[in-house]
Amino acid sequence: MKRFAALLLCIGIAACGQQTPDPAEDSTAEAPVAAAAVVVDYAGAVGNPARPEADRDRDAQRKPAEVLEFFGIEPGMVVLDMFSGGGYYTEIIAYVVGDDGHVYAHSNEAYLQYVGDEFEQRYKDQRLGNVEVLMAENNELALEPESLDAVLLALSFHDLYFAAPDEGWPAFDVPAFLAELRSGLKPGGIVGIIDHYAAAGASAETGGTVHRIDPAIVIDAMESAGFILDGQSDVLRNPADDYSRIVFDPELRGKTDRFVLRFRKPE
Repeated sequence: MKRFAALLLCIGIAACGQQTPDPAEDSTAEAPVAAAAVVVDYAGAVGNPARPEADRDRDAQRKPAEVLEFFGIEPGMVVLDMFSGGGYYTEIIAYVVGDDGHVYAHSNEAYLQYVGDEFEQRYKDQRLGNVEVLMAENNELALEPESLDAVLLALSFHDLYFAAPDEGWPAFDVPAFLAELRSGLKPGGIVGIIDHYAAAGASAETGGTVHRIDPAIVIDAMESAGFILDGQSDVLRNPADDYSRIVFDPELRGKTDRFVLRFRKPE
C-alpha cells in the first residue's frame, strides 16, 4: 500500500551558518505538517460508466462501495480476487486501485464453466488494463511471497469444504491453501471474506449442500492459519433468510444473509 509521509525540511548548521530555530522560542516556527489522509472515491468506482449493466443490477444487493471501504481497498494496492467468478468485484477493484495498482483475477476450469461468457466478455480487448488473469486449479495456487496488499474471497470460502472430483473440483487442502495466501500477503495485508450464513454450529459440509458456512468455521480456520480477525460488518445482513435453503433458490438468490469479515496478516 502506498503511504504518504510528511515532508521533513532539515536546515544544516554547517551549510547555512546558523542554528535551527527553536519553536519554543520563535513564534514564527511552523508545526510539522500532518500526513494527508488517502481519499478513495468508492462511489465513483461503482458509478463508472464503463461497468456492464448486468453488474449495476447487482449493486443494491451487494453494496460494493461499502464492502470495499470496509476492507480498506485503496489506490495503488495489489489485490488478488480469489475465485473471481465473472469478475464483478474485479472490475470495481480495478477502478479503485487505479493505474498505479494491479488486480489478479483468479479462476479455474470449474469456475469458467460456471460463469460462461461473462468472464471472456469482462476481459476482451484488454478493457481492464490493470487486471491480470491468474489461472490455478484447486491445490495449485502459487503466489509470489509478500506481493499482495489484499485478497478478496467473495461468496467462495464455503467452496473450500466442497468436493466433487468427477466435476473438476477436488477436495481442498484448506490449511495449505490459507498458508499460501498468508505467504503471498505483505505484512499487515488484508483478507476480506464475504459468504452466506449457515446456522450456528452447522458442519462445514454445508459448503457443498446449501453452499453456506457458519462464520465460526471461517474464523477458526483463518486464526489457525495465523491471521487476526480485524473487523466484522453487518452491511449485508438479511435476518429474513432461511438458512435451510440452498443459496441458488431463484426466490432467494442475491437475498441471502451474508457475513463480511476482515482479517489481517500480522506485521
